Amino acid sequence: MKNFLSFIFAGIIGGLIAFGGIKYTNQMNVESTPENLSRQVSLINQSPTISNFPGNFTDAARKAMPVVVHIKATASANSSQNNSQSNPFGGFFGDDFFGGSPQPQSGAGSGVFISADGYIVTNNHVVSFADELEVTTYDNRTYKAKLIGTDPGTDMAVIKIDATNMPTLSYSDSDKAQVGEWVLAVGNPFDLTSTVTAGIISAKGRDINIIRDNRGIESFIQTDAAVNPGNSGGALVDASGRLLGINTAIATQTGSYAGYSFAIPVNMMRKIVDDIIQYGSFQRAYLGISINQMDAELSNELGVDISQGVFVRDLADGGAASYAGILPRDIITAVNNRPIRTVPELQEVVGSAKVGDVLNVTINRKGEIKEIPVKLKAEQR
Repeated sequence: MKNFLSFIFAGIIGGLIAFGGIKYTNQMNVESTPENLSRQVSLINQSPTISNFPGNFTDAARKAMPVVVHIKATASANSSQNNSQSNPFGGFFGDDFFGGSPQPQSGAGSGVFISADGYIVTNNHVVSFADELEVTTYDNRTYKAKLIGTDPGTDMAVIKIDATNMPTLSYSDSDKAQVGEWVLAVGNPFDLTSTVTAGIISAKGRDINIIRDNRGIESFIQTDAAVNPGNSGGALVDASGRLLGINTAIATQTGSYAGYSFAIPVNMMRKIVDDIIQYGSFQRAYLGISINQMDAELSNELGVDISQGVFVRDLADGGAASYAGILPRDIITAVNNRPIRTVPELQEVVGSAKVGDVLNVTINRKGEIKEIPVKLKAEQR
């Protein structure tokens, strides 16, 4: 009996000792916790990585799809033959995009409503060859359209349907758009209506030498959003669903998307479209200069430490630049405080301005920086 009680007593004492040890260990762990938490908090509170990814594009797509229309353009045999021979976009959309044989032909493209009363912007190459235009809206209504005017030098065109209460988009500011921003291309590739693709802005002010016109302006927004035949004239929108540009061309050897697409910036589009609606054609303003792209070779030749900008090679007699005091061998580096690194950037700024507008042109003249106000004149013919 004594031995039995001794075992019980020993068990109780052992239990108390074990319980005390556990409690002591827990106290030690609790006391050390603030130090561990402090280290974790210091990691969590590091500066977060900023991302402009919108999560999804449903809202932007919802806004843009009803604004984009399908355009069917039909040409008679004679019109088709004449236009297929002079189509500068054949290499971008396949040689048979508009057809090459002397018989009635048709092509398909896209357009974007720019007013509630039925004005639609599209590409010149989508509609200029056609005798008849048919527009199908997002809700499957079909209209005959008339051509209001075109500008081959920028590949822009305006058509109109007889309708009211058409949906439109607010405009983005293409000058402020940044490389790396998310964009959507909305159009009708291969007659697949209301197709939306996503990508980023890959470059700005891109000249791809596709507009075979000595008056041509190329300063495209380059994206990697998938664009194919039928997307031409459709909308390039930003992540908020605002119109950023008009999809125009793709870089391809097959006629289908190969990784790069190009859009006319909306700021330039607005000026051209307003002129076409008001005057029937683009009222283009001119600086009156002959120019070259600055590069390392030209920089070395001139003995200047500038490898970006636009070199003034010559001036037109009586032109806006000559009248304002710009001289040959000046280097244009900015316009209205917007940096100018390339010829297309300068062409875009001037192309977006009106006759009579004053542009503040920043030039480098033998190392001296000057700002010269230039009042734009109309084209001299």
